[in-house]
Amino acid sequence: MSQVLIKGLGLIGSSLALAIRQAHPEVRLVGCDVNAESLAYAQQTGMIDAVASDFLAAAPQADVIILAGPVSVICDDLTLLASLTLKPDVLVTDVGSTKQTVLTAAKPLQRRGVAVVGGHPMAGSHKSGATAGRADLFENAFYFLVPGHAPQAAVTRLQDLLKGTHVKWLTVTPTQHDRLVGQLSHLPHVVAAALVNQTQRALADSPLGLRLAAGGFKSITRIASSDPTMWTAILLANGPIVTEQLAAYQAELTRIATAVKQRDVTQLTAFFATAKTTRDHLGPERLGSLPNFFDLFLNVPDQVGAIADVTARLVQAKLSLVNVHILEIREEVDGVLQLTFGDAATRDQAAEVLQSADYQIVRRA
Repeated sequence: MSQVLIKGLGLIGSSLALAIRQAHPEVRLVGCDVNAESLAYAQQTGMIDAVASDFLAAAPQADVIILAGPVSVICDDLTLLASLTLKPDVLVTDVGSTKQTVLTAAKPLQRRGVAVVGGHPMAGSHKSGATAGRADLFENAFYFLVPGHAPQAAVTRLQDLLKGTHVKWLTVTPTQHDRLVGQLSHLPHVVAAALVNQTQRALADSPLGLRLAAGGFKSITRIASSDPTMWTAILLANGPIVTEQLAAYQAELTRIATAVKQRDVTQLTAFFATAKTTRDHLGPERLGSLPNFFDLFLNVPDQVGAIADVTARLVQAKLSLVNVHILEIREEVDGVLQLTFGDAATRDQAAEVLQSADYQIVRRA
């Protein structure tokens, strides 16, 4: 029986434990966490088989070690592991949000011949802790694999262990990973938070203030509600890349501010047209073989039960949804409902079902 040690039973660690439990009931799961309540909950609910109070004592007994803490803790854990006598075929992986820092910290362990496969599941929730863990948290989400110098056999072994997550695997280098998540995740979080803070200051003397914030503002700033401590750590871990990307974004804003000041209609129109074209073509046809989601956009009337009717029809047709997003809902105006599916065939079947019920399909992507 393989023994898997999970260090950190927060949302990600506990969800991985549940996914492993579903796909591999024969695996012995051992949990380690600084939070005694999380450990007690995980053991009482059967999420794990045993509790490890001492990480240094538990690690040498493990066949697989999953480091599921913050990046700074993951790096410290990798340093500790390099000082231990581990099993000859042990596999070490992590779920950190930056990879260059983690893979650098893993070098002493790798020099000893230990297989270290960096990982990063692109999934989350506003909830936290072991009680928030869900076996389906990662379903159809991207899961970055950053093998570094690990052999392919180690990567295959990790994918088999985590097959119950039902993720879309994506193998990249540490630099590619950090640039991708920097531009597509870290920078947007900074932009959203900055916009909220600037708007709060700008409307501080208004009796209505942010109470007027509607669809567009709420959509673009939704991610500003993320955990401040976690995002401070993420930005510091990916500091050089994020600062470079912030400088490029500031340059873009400066260019547009100049165009507005000079009343440069041509440049302003081109600015919005380019953005629209790019945003409208984020579908799979532009991404080649890259694993992707498939979206269906439809108008829904602003009335009680409209969304429930849509989802009920999909349930009746046994079509699985990945996500539902309301893009715009205002009084007396139809809203746009974005339905996300794991494959094109399911999306197209859903379109047929909804069109037969007289729903207007706005776009497929």
